[in-house]
Amino acid sequence: MQAKAPPQDRILDAALRVFRRHGFRRSSIEQAAEEAGLTRQALYHHFASKEALFRAVLERIYEQGLAAEIAAATAAEDAGLELADILVAEIGARMQSLLASLKDSPHTEELFSEHLAQARDLYQSYSNRFADEIATTIARVCRKRKLKLESGVSVRELARCVEMAIHGTKSAFPSMQPVDAFLKQLETMLRMLIAGAMAPSAKKSHRKTGVRK
Repeated sequence: MQAKAPPQDRILDAALRVFRRHGFRRSSIEQAAEEAGLTRQALYHHFASKEALFRAVLERIYEQGLAAEIAAATAAEDAGLELADILVAEIGARMQSLLASLKDSPHTEELFSEHLAQARDLYQSYSNRFADEIATTIARVCRKRKLKLESGVSVRELARCVEMAIHGTKSAFPSMQPVDAFLKQLETMLRMLIAGAMAPSAKKSHRKTGVRK
């Protein structure tokens, strides 16, 4: 017999379904409790408010995205792919993980808007962690393969520009829909950015692995 998930995991799973179905504003603690098969009082034992529950859901989504990013970078690097391909795979895995959490929700734009209103500090914290992970990948691959960046371009600056490219693509696709178009545009921007940042001796032909849904 399969063991039951811990109560907090069941609550977060249920809350995500409720937020995905109703959006943030029209969701309630009562709906999340009912979805999780708990009383309202039992849910309040774990989370003091709808806002606290929303933050916990967001934190888990971010953690899953970070884990997917790290795993994809490792796999792409182990496969011997070029730096651009590694970063495209890494960031693509992160974005696909985030998108999967809100799949088929008619309230995607509202949820993204509310997550900035309700948890901007959390958003900023994970933005920094994502940028750190990108910088770590760039530094590691450049070191192992003896690649050099253009004069005046640091690893940290390139990582920050990569994150800016992600945000720029999201501004063109606020709900990141349609997914294929969003990911394709993001891949194009990333490849152009990385190609421009590499020193002439490091610029090699890239295999077109692509980001796919």
